Amino acid sequence: MTKQTGAPLARNKPAAFFGGTVISTLGGLIGLGGAEFRLPLLIGPFGFAALEAVILNKAMSLVVVAFALPFRAGTVPFDQVAAHWPVIVNLLAGSLAGAWLGAGWATRLSSAALYKVIAVMLLAIAGVLLLGHGLTGGEALVAGPAQVLAGVLAGLLIGVVASVLGVAGGELLIPTLILLFGADIKLAGSLSLAVSLPTMIVGFTRYSRDQSFTVIGRNRTFLVVMAAGSIFGAWIGGQLLGIIPNAVLLPGLALILVLSAIKVWRHQ
Repeated sequence: MTKQTGAPLARNKPAAFFGGTVISTLGGLIGLGGAEFRLPLLIGPFGFAALEAVILNKAMSLVVVAFALPFRAGTVPFDQVAAHWPVIVNLLAGSLAGAWLGAGWATRLSSAALYKVIAVMLLAIAGVLLLGHGLTGGEALVAGPAQVLAGVLAGLLIGVVASVLGVAGGELLIPTLILLFGADIKLAGSLSLAVSLPTMIVGFTRYSRDQSFTVIGRNRTFLVVMAAGSIFGAWIGGQLLGIIPNAVLLPGLALILVLSAIKVWRHQ
């Protein structure tokens, strides 16, 4: 696989901070970390190869999620999240395995194939943004053993997608928690983070076994600066929540993902 240390823009600290801030502000407006928008930015303007971009995205997503969970504690206390530990364990049973498998799969793909896979997954997430938001909690879709099995399978799929893209997976986890387990939107957001954190750690650990993981050391300053911008942007997005109607915001963000997917697909 072709290795790449990033274009000169990757060494531009203001650009890294500003890019991270803008992307996470967009994500924060709809309750996401913005990693699905950050990945095309890393591949395009910042010039990283596909696998390197995924690994850097995973590292930044890990930092953002680690901050996001305590940030939400004022709205959804930790004891309320802990009370739903069976749901967390159910999804983790699949997502941890999916994260390991997804990372292993990504490291074996050629750069050209990985660009194609990333493009298809970005398109799928664009569809979820349009169809999966605006859901409200209520009755669980299924119960008993069927719910447990569905939770494991959903977790497996989400773990693979999150690992391959280097995202937290909230865009898939939140609709799953609402539909499958009947959680309300605020609780689903925090439960999603509780599932995402260990899932990302597993994927990150698997990536550390590949030689492309050296991109972390080579771009340590870039990583720290862009992660700081991402945290700041997620906070701004949270403060602006509700100002821009979802009827305008979601199609716009979905369009960004579609255009990004096309550019990534064509990337050489």
